Amino acid sequence: MSLRIDAVILAGGQARRMGGQDKGLVALLGKPMIEHAITRIQPQVKEILINANRNQNLYAQFADCVFGDEDRGFLGPLAGMVTAMGKTQADLLLVVPCDCPCLPTDLVARMAAGLEAEAADLAVASDGEYEQPVVMLLKPSLRDSMKAFLAAGERKIDFWYAKHKVAVVSFADQPNAFVNVNTPEQIEQLSKALTQ
Repeated sequence: MSLRIDAVILAGGQARRMGGQDKGLVALLGKPMIEHAITRIQPQVKEILINANRNQNLYAQFADCVFGDEDRGFLGPLAGMVTAMGKTQADLLLVVPCDCPCLPTDLVARMAAGLEAEAADLAVASDGEYEQPVVMLLKPSLRDSMKAFLAAGERKIDFWYAKHKVAVVSFADQPNAFVNVNTPEQIEQLSKALTQ
């Protein structure tokens, strides 16, 4: 029996470097950024969930399940992940940010293979040089551990996952897969790169 894998796209941040605009809805090549992420991820998972703390009515056109953080106050990506783990019936949950429009089309297959090969609790993507803490494949049963970490006032994702058995999966063959867009200038640069 194959495992059910859902994905949550994190669009819950304040996007200060984007002048407070909702990053997932900012246009890249004429489409909201989140649409690029969905296009890459949708064929790889059963269901897509979206974590958004504002503009939920706009995000609702992209997914059936759109929700805000259980813990109010913009506590960062972990707050969105904790909430998502409580909403999925999946065996594994893929986590990706809304501002990564070039995610690998083989992300799930490789992350799942890494997780299984190392009998790990979660898999984290790497671009070959750096780990990408907001690109993870994890077991929803880790929710209590993450909730306790947040409740203790902690916020850094890599500090949380260091407490568990982690498989780091390299995508060095796709060095631009995790390019993320934080500023209007970066949108312009990426638009140019993608149309060349």
